[in-house]
Amino acid sequence: MKQLTIISGKGGTGKTTLVGALSSLAKDKVLADCDVDAADLFLILEPATIERGEFIGGRKPVVDEEKCTQCGVCTELCRFDAIKDGRVDILECEGCGLCALGCPEEAITMKDSPSGKWYISETRNGPMTHARLGIGEENSGKLVAEVRKLAQFLAEQRNLELIIIDGPPGIGCPVISSLTGADLALIVTEPTVAGIHDLERLIKLAEHFDIPTLICINKYDLNPAKTLQIEQYCQRKGLRLIGKIPFDVAVVKAMVERKTVMEYPCAAVQDAIKSMWQEVQEALANKRTPT
Repeated sequence: MKQLTIISGKGGTGKTTLVGALSSLAKDKVLADCDVDAADLFLILEPATIERGEFIGGRKPVVDEEKCTQCGVCTELCRFDAIKDGRVDILECEGCGLCALGCPEEAITMKDSPSGKWYISETRNGPMTHARLGIGEENSGKLVAEVRKLAQFLAEQRNLELIIIDGPPGIGCPVISSLTGADLALIVTEPTVAGIHDLERLIKLAEHFDIPTLICINKYDLNPAKTLQIEQYCQRKGLRLIGKIPFDVAVVKAMVERKTVMEYPCAAVQDAIKSMWQEVQEALANKRTPT
């Protein structure tokens, strides 16, 4: 089983669009939408849920009003101003449990708190695992790990050879959770002022976890000068740039119609992605970035 993680430095670079396209090209795979804060791969693939469950990402305090004397000790202890007069503001609470430890009446107990939901679904392009984080919740790194775990279970159960992971943007905890243990990372960047900066940060992150990387530039023809800068940067650093995807308004139209770009007439984009997919397959087969 191989795991391919597709990441980007910011939202809107076309990462999910690329994952959707690869879902049409790849065989014997499981899709894992690990962008749990803003999961939107389901908008393209229209999954039919076959199993779901609650994700417990932490604990929250529950106050026994009969025991509570409103002494104010919990209010003094809470540095997040999340509890006052025995009443808890769940959105402000960090679940540290100090109020429960310090309550002289033992009126506060910490109980498991659901912070999201996970799903196992079937799509027209194969099985998919995904999730939705609850409003105001921050345990997305753990939920990402759960989505990957479910994807691995499906791959083993159905004897599938590949997991394609739609990673979150940035370099934070959710990205680390989606990247660690992967066989290959495909970084999607764009020809903007922030493009090289974002690319540098992701390269450093992947190197830290010893994950080989491939690079692609999406909408490269919108700013040829910046595209050239990214190409030169990749040459200087010895990075493998495997493709440049042109801008095409048909990509937007495909998403509106809930189709992947491989299911919609946009030949130039399709040709670029097919060429990239060949490079990705070779890299996965070799377990290293081709040189």
